[in-house]
Amino acid sequence: MTELLAAAVSPPNLLPTGLLVFVLLYWLTVIVGLLDLKTVDLSIDDHGHFHHDAAGHHHDGVGTSWLNGALAFFNLGRIPLMVFLSFVFLPLWVGSVLVNYYTGNTSLPLGLAFLLPLFVGSLFVAKVFTLPFVKLFAALEKDHDSGAVVIGKVCTIVLPATADHLGQAAVRIDGAPLMLNVRSTAAPLAKGETALVIDFDAQRKCYLIEPYSAAG
Repeated sequence: MTELLAAAVSPPNLLPTGLLVFVLLYWLTVIVGLLDLKTVDLSIDDHGHFHHDAAGHHHDGVGTSWLNGALAFFNLGRIPLMVFLSFVFLPLWVGSVLVNYYTGNTSLPLGLAFLLPLFVGSLFVAKVFTLPFVKLFAALEKDHDSGAVVIGKVCTIVLPATADHLGQAAVRIDGAPLMLNVRSTAAPLAKGETALVIDFDAQRKCYLIEPYSAAG
């Protein structure tokens, strides 16, 4: 364990270690509810434009079809950006540690040179390992098609939701629980509270909810 930690902070592995720590910190903030999966994201439209989404804001990007095709090939736009980067940075870090260990390299410049082919290889590894998530998020995206059924239903908060941060709520449809990505239109909603589903936000791809009281 000590050897692994020493290798992780050695000069040729500092950059991949830093990237891995970055995604670990990101997932920690997601778990505690400070950020959500779509705080930093990319979306690709049908006209070859990609949009960068940071803190819920969309910006027009480069309108080149080749870039759109490249991003789509690696499943970007079909899964959250940070999910993809997590699957890139982990094999990149593992590959860097192993390559530098077996070559006996302690030089930063040579370590950076190794990173280019390792990064390309990690992209393809990420493409393979994110394929199941493409199907998962595609299924979640389809949830809004049943908006006529979900809207107007009472849900139970599973992950805290505010107007700025995405949460999750469970709603029962024909007795079966359905998980929804939600944002509150009013006061923040904590885990266990009940809310009413009032609309679907097509741009942010989440449901809008407001506090609900059976007595009210």
